[in-house]
Amino acid sequence: MHRVLLFTLIVSFGGATALHAQTAAGPTSRQQEQKADSGQPANEQAGSAAGESSSKNTQIDISPPPDDAKDHPESAAAVSDAEEESGANGSQVEEFHPWNPHKAMKDIEVGDFYFRQNNYKAALSRYQEALLYKPNDAVANFRSAQCFEKLNSPQDAVEHYQAYLKVMPHGPLSRDAEKALAKLQGTSAKAPQKSE
Repeated sequence: MHRVLLFTLIVSFGGATALHAQTAAGPTSRQQEQKADSGQPANEQAGSAAGESSSKNTQIDISPPPDDAKDHPESAAAVSDAEEESGANGSQVEEFHPWNPHKAMKDIEVGDFYFRQNNYKAALSRYQEALLYKPNDAVANFRSAQCFEKLNSPQDAVEHYQAYLKVMPHGPLSRDAEKALAKLQGTSAKAPQKSE
């Protein structure tokens, strides 16, 4: 009797587990066919099946309430002043850059490898990418300046040496940056005189 009861329990538990596994795995092919026949676009089917919605369906209205101007009379002037300061010309798009100091550090590391190989274009590309992820990175600015100097682009080199000194005026490479600036500014000042 116990064996029969135990067998019945195992069979019913196994069936419940199989049913649970089937529902967790997603819709069956028959259910997918029914959805396909329903006329919904494929991307809506996928989104609704996963419990996600389209971003157009979830946009939030951020316009001010109807009585906002009456309740807060100075707010319109403050908003227009802020738009003028930011240079927003009717555009709602604000541009920003990704902040990833770890990625910047890795780019500098790879740039250093290329620099040691005398591949200054590749090194410069990595240093510039590092500045995208960490805009005021002192080392990336200094190394970019060195690359520009090696690639015979003194104006860009001066710009990046100055950026380094702005970030780290008393940093470990500040003397080298000042010497390079003096040399580059001396040569760039002499260059127009030679062409005359």
